[in-house]
Parts: sequence; C-alpha cells; structure tokens
Amino acid sequence: MKKNVLIIGAGGVAQVVAHKCAQHNHILGDICIASRTQEKCEAIIESVQKKGSLKNKDGQLYSCQLDALDIPATKRLIEETKSDIVINLGTAFINMSVLHACLTTGAAYIDTAIHEEPDKICEQPPWYANYEWKYLDACQEKGVTAILGIGFDPGVVNAYCAYGVKHYFDTVDSIDIMDVNAGDHGKYFATNFDPEINFREFTGQVWTWIDRQWVAKPVHSEKQVYDFPVVGEQTIYLTGHDELHSLYKNIDARHIRFWMGFSDHYINCFNVLKNIGLLSEQPVTTAEGQEVVPLKVVKACLPDPASLAPGYTGKTCIGNLIKGQKDGRNREVFIYNVCDHAACYQEVESQAISYTAGVPPVAAALLIADGRWDVRRMVNVEELDPDPFITLLDSIGLPTYVEEK
Repeated sequence: MKKNVLIIGAGGVAQVVAHKCAQHNHILGDICIASRTQEKCEAIIESVQKKGSLKNKDGQLYSCQLDALDIPATKRLIEETKSDIVINLGTAFINMSVLHACLTTGAAYIDTAIHEEPDKICEQPPWYANYEWKYLDACQEKGVTAILGIGFDPGVVNAYCAYGVKHYFDTVDSIDIMDVNAGDHGKYFATNFDPEINFREFTGQVWTWIDRQWVAKPVHSEKQVYDFPVVGEQTIYLTGHDELHSLYKNIDARHIRFWMGFSDHYINCFNVLKNIGLLSEQPVTTAEGQEVVPLKVVKACLPDPASLAPGYTGKTCIGNLIKGQKDGRNREVFIYNVCDHAACYQEVESQAISYTAGVPPVAAALLIADGRWDVRRMVNVEELDPDPFITLLDSIGLPTYVEEK
C-alpha cells in the first residue's frame, strides 16, 4: 500500500527530498510540499517536472501554504492530504510543533536536526533530552514512528556507528566523525545551508564526548589535518554537533567527537562577524529605535544556499574514523561517502550539501513504508538496523565505502 508524504519546508534540502520522493512515488504515493512561502514550493515542483523525476506519472505532486508553528493548521493539513509520513525539513525551531501534530494524527515523523529555541544556543547536553526525548513515552503509547535526525550528519553517520559496531568491532575506543566540503561555490562568503542554523552551531561552546563524559571547549580551539579519500588533506576543527547527543548513550565508546572542515577564509570571516556581535541570536535596538536580531540580518545579507547549486564544483567527504578491537586485535576503519556537487546539480538541481542531507530521509520514508523501520516509537538512527538503510542509500545516490586503515 502506498504511503502519502507531506514535506514541510521549501529550501535546498526539501528540493532534493521532493525529487527523490517523486522518483519513488510508486511506493510513497501522493506528495505535498508545504511552506510559509508557497511560491518556493511551486519552484521545487517545477524543477521536479523539468527533470522528469515522477516515476508514477499519475501520482499527485502539489503544494500548500503552511505556518508549521501553528499546530492545529499542521494537523489539518496532515489529515486533508491523508499523509502517512511527514518529513520535517523546516527550520529547527518548528520541530516540536510538527511532532505534536504527528502525535495527534498518527502520521510517522522524520526530521534532520535537533529542535532549537530561537533565543537559546548550545544548551546543556544531551540536547535531545531538552526537547524530543520528553515525548518518548507519548510516541510509544500512541504507536507513532518518529525517526530523529536522519540527514547525513546527524543521520547517516549515526548509522555508520551502528554498522561499524555490528560488522567490524567487538569493542570501540573512539569515533571521530569528520565532515569536509572540498567544493567551490564561487561566492565571497556563504553557508551551504540555512545561515542562521549554521552559525548557531559555532557561536557557543563546543560540547564533545571525551572519556565518557561531556567536555566543553572553546569553538575552533582544536584542529588537525586529515588525509581524506578522494579530496586529500583537509584542515578540520573540533566542533559540537547533534549526533553526539544521542550516540553517547547508544554507542559504547570512550570518545565520540565531531570534526568539520573550514577554510582559513571562512574562519576569518566568521571570527570578524562573531567578534563584533553580528552572529548574536539576541535582539538589539538600533539608533532609530528598531529592534533587530543581528544573526537574522546577516542571514538576509548572505546568498540563499539553494542559489549556490549552479556552477558548484568539487566534492564532499563525510565519514567515521572508528578505532577499537576485533577478535583481540586493534582495528581502525574509515566508513565514508563522497558526493559530487556537479553530479547532484545534474540530477536534482541541488548542491552536494543539500543532496547528502536530503537523500537519507527519503530512504527512511521508504523503509517506514515497507515496514522495516516502522518501529511505532521514537528512535535515533543508531537504534535501528543499519544494513537495509545503507544498502538502500547505495542504490539511490549515496554509496558507502569502507577503508581499512
């Protein structure tokens, strides 16, 4: 039986999800894209039609206007569209509102990042316990499937942890999740996804899991150079990130860290913006008496991440360096994916950052549709069987490679 899908959000990741759902609409059924700005939804539909992505030409692909913070409106839309699966790709500020609507209607819930409140950054860990995990019992009682944080990171990297534990290790000492974008978008300065959410990750302290406890460090205070497959040597910085806040509980490892690649130019621009207060999430009042949030002003001045896709060159490499023991011997493996910006644009008119974040939730929706991941409770990705997920990703655009070190 087909499972209808409601996509909430109309950014770069939503475009990828729409294309991929359309490519599998013989399983996922009718697709509705909803956002505050319906014109953006219509632009995505036009892209899907232009690329001929609809597998079942008789399937419906349409748009609706929605303020997802309005829980009754979201509930009504789920019911009116007869949506079985809701893929939440809006800003992280709407997660709890959409989850509430799914709990009320019984629709399966998927998101790609932890919930955030606009006036709070880098809260006390574990972040999931501050919001999503408070509804573990509610999902269990109502039999609602809720899969949290299933983009690439968080998401696929969580599955890589479970895959490594299942197939390559008896015990794990350390996991270093490493994300680099060796591409070039040609702009002076831009972020590859929502600038507001992007900067909020790095303007507070870094929470990392070391010696089985939470440790706080200043942002960008630790770095190293790592020689990645395909993209070569890249400088990566220790940062805090969503996936650590569930992996620490579900994967038995002494250290779990997240590293992200940044160019010197990015670091210089970031530091200037941060040091003069332009990355603050707290409102300020101008000399004219107008209240503004500096971070939102910066967001408005930067390029729309979706606009970076045409002409984007180069590749991304994201993976997990896992160290531990197998059969009494030390072992070290790197489980990873490489994604090409130009190839992504050719297929779905997106860049690779959006592509790597957008393909995994569609894979999750397909696994919910066929029952293998329809677990009727709230889970983080590493709690699920990674094998069907990684196999499915291989076939729909994100192949996994394993390098024995």
